[in-house]
Amino acid sequence: MTSSTDPTSTDRTNAGTASKGGEVSRPGLAFAIGSYVLWGFLPIYFIALAPSGPFEIVGWRVVLSLVFCALLLTVTRAWRPFAALLRDRRIVLTMGLAGALIYVNWQTYVYATVSGQVVEAALGYFINPIVTVFLGVLVLRERLNVTQWVAVGISILAVVVLAVGYGQPPWIALVLAFSFGTYGLIKKRVGPKVDAVSGLTLETAWLTPIAVVILVVVGSTSGLSLGAHGPWHTVLLLSAGAITAIPLLLFAAAARRLPLIYMGFIQYFAPFIQFLVGVVVLQEPMPPERWVGFGLVWVALIVLTFDLLRGARAARRQVVELT
Repeated sequence: MTSSTDPTSTDRTNAGTASKGGEVSRPGLAFAIGSYVLWGFLPIYFIALAPSGPFEIVGWRVVLSLVFCALLLTVTRAWRPFAALLRDRRIVLTMGLAGALIYVNWQTYVYATVSGQVVEAALGYFINPIVTVFLGVLVLRERLNVTQWVAVGISILAVVVLAVGYGQPPWIALVLAFSFGTYGLIKKRVGPKVDAVSGLTLETAWLTPIAVVILVVVGSTSGLSLGAHGPWHTVLLLSAGAITAIPLLLFAAAARRLPLIYMGFIQYFAPFIQFLVGVVVLQEPMPPERWVGFGLVWVALIVLTFDLLRGARAARRQVVELT
């Protein structure tokens, strides 16, 4: 996944942000669905960039995302609050670490899509919510209830089954899930101090020197593909910044309007679409052991969703009792 914010790490205060009268915000639903549908079809975009390689794609993605964010800050006249963030050394360093993690995530994801491993990339985002729960135990010392432990246990069994089927652990899925899960924890620490555009601007600002070096290396070895394969390819590659930022902005708008539980459900749109792209469009192989592994992951997600619904009902009852 390529977002700069993990829905499972959204501030818990979002859990009660439904519109007045208990009605769910329709614009919020539209923004959320739009963001995850765009993320779901992202593999097709990267595949359409052939013959560009994964390192060149991510290099341009970083640089052009920074350019796009700078334009957004200019149009929205948000340079002054962004400059205020730069004076907070802790935030700047934290966003640097977040940038390193999102670079690992982006590079792994693009490599997976252009090398015909979209299904495994989808697996990474299916297990991401479970990994986030697991990281909460390891890093934040959170306590899981029995249902959550069952979900974690089933997901571990799924990884074992897939490892046996692959002949090795599903490294791409694990790197994607743990890099994005850790990224989400870091963003949670920053909290509401950093909005979506400012966050992506800081992250890509940290990464741009690395991206420039990568582009120089690619240019001096295999050669850059930008401008060398026709106007359509050039336009697609130059759109990388907007294609990165637009789903993020839609997600940020949705997170302000929807309860956390709705964001939790809608987040599965992206890996489900990616899975369909890999199986139906790209016709990647799905041997029986892979189906069993994915089936176990989906069971774990059902268990986790059940726990989420139960927690939401309990919270609502508590609110009613207090009022």
